[in-house]
Amino acid sequence: MAQRVLVVEDEEDIAFPLVRTLEREGYEVSWVDTGQRALDALAADPVEVVILDLGLPDVDGLEVCRQARDAGYAGAIMIVTARAGELDRVVGLDYGADDYLAKPFGLAELQARVRALLRRTASTNGIAMAEDTDPGLRIDVPARRVYVGEDEVSLTGKEFEVLNILAANRDKVVSRDRLMADVWDENWYGSTKTLDVTIGRLRQKLEGVGVTERVVAVRGVGFRLEGGQPDA
Repeated sequence: MAQRVLVVEDEEDIAFPLVRTLEREGYEVSWVDTGQRALDALAADPVEVVILDLGLPDVDGLEVCRQARDAGYAGAIMIVTARAGELDRVVGLDYGADDYLAKPFGLAELQARVRALLRRTASTNGIAMAEDTDPGLRIDVPARRVYVGEDEVSLTGKEFEVLNILAANRDKVVSRDRLMADVWDENWYGSTKTLDVTIGRLRQKLEGVGVTERVVAVRGVGFRLEGGQPDA
């Protein structure tokens, strides 16, 4: 079955080449030109990758990204925008995006980015299933879901992968370089601040549901997941 991509772009002269290029790559591609239509499409039939323009006529792309994540969309979101600067990049990732591509961009680069996103979200991406040592925190790797008791914790794709790596190496330090290499890949040319943003969101979500584990920063090295099995 072909992997599905949703293009959210209001400018036809940009959208049509994207759609044609992705279809030639073998993807099943849908195109919408407003943020609300994107949210409706994802609610009806979630796709593997969303290519999301920020400058939409009705709803800002960042708000579309946030609402999609809040509604439980767990696929990959790649922002494409003419907005420039480190601040916009970090803000986009903080809203739940997985990647960021600035306009103008080459179609070959976009294809490479889409392939990289699909590799990371298609399965477990070669990451071993974390041992379930805490009955409160349960990581379902094949389904890419995290539960506390019977309640699901809504994580983005990047947050899930970071947690899964840390949980598989519980109480051991995982270097920043390894996290960047395993969760982001050779096609990522942005700042490593995106890792800190992702860690920050992950901490807030785990603390918000009362999980006993803590994501601890080891200065100059990386991060460690501490805690787990409660005292008997």
